[in-house]
Amino acid sequence: MKDNISDLVQKGTTTVGIVCKDGIVLAADKRVSAGYLISNKKMNKIHKISDYSAVTMAGLVSDAQLITKLIKAEIRLRRIRSAKEPSTKETANQLANILYKNIRTPSMVPGIVGFLLGGSDSKGHHLYELGVDGSITPTTDFCSNGSGSSLAYGVLETLYSEGLDPEAGIELALKAIGAALQRDMPTGDGIDVFVITKEGVKIHPTRRIRKTLE
Repeated sequence: MKDNISDLVQKGTTTVGIVCKDGIVLAADKRVSAGYLISNKKMNKIHKISDYSAVTMAGLVSDAQLITKLIKAEIRLRRIRSAKEPSTKETANQLANILYKNIRTPSMVPGIVGFLLGGSDSKGHHLYELGVDGSITPTTDFCSNGSGSSLAYGVLETLYSEGLDPEAGIELALKAIGAALQRDMPTGDGIDVFVITKEGVKIHPTRRIRKTLE
C-alpha cells in the first residue's frame, strides 16, 4: 500500500523547498497533467496560508485545494483565539492532522496529496515536508516533492551549501526545477517562487525568474 501511495503522489509536478540563512525559498512549476494530457499550464502550486507561512502542493488537485483552504481557516481561527501568530511548528502539526484524517477517511477516491511548508517565526526560519499519511519531516537544508523530484535532488545535492542568502537560494531553486523541466514530462510551463523571511511571505517577480533562466 505504501508503494502505491508513493507512486500516486509522485505524479505531475516538481516542488522545491530550500533553507537559507535569512529565510525559506519555495518553488514549483505550473503544469497540471492528466495522464498524457496537459490539462492546465497556469496552475499556482504555492499558496500563502498566513502572513509568515506558505505551502507547495503535489498530488490530487481537488484534495490539495480543499486542504489548503482548511489549513488557512484553521490558522485564522488559532490566531483569533490566541491573539498571536501561530508558530511554523504549530502550523505544520495542524496541517499534518488534516492530512492524517484525510488519508484515513473511507472514500471512492483516495486523498493523495503532500506538502512542503515553509515559515518564519520568533524562533527562526523553518521547512517541513508533510507526507500523504500525515507524517512531518523537519528539514534543515532542502527537500523536493513530485514526479521531477529525483532530478531536482540531483541539482540540490550538488549545489546546496549551508548559509545561502535568499537570492542564491532562488537561483538554486530555479536550477533544480529547471532540471526537471528538461526531462520530466509532467513538469513545465513556468516556475513560481515564494520567499519567506521575518518580514513575511513575498512572491518573487516573474521578470526576475525569466532573467535567471536565460
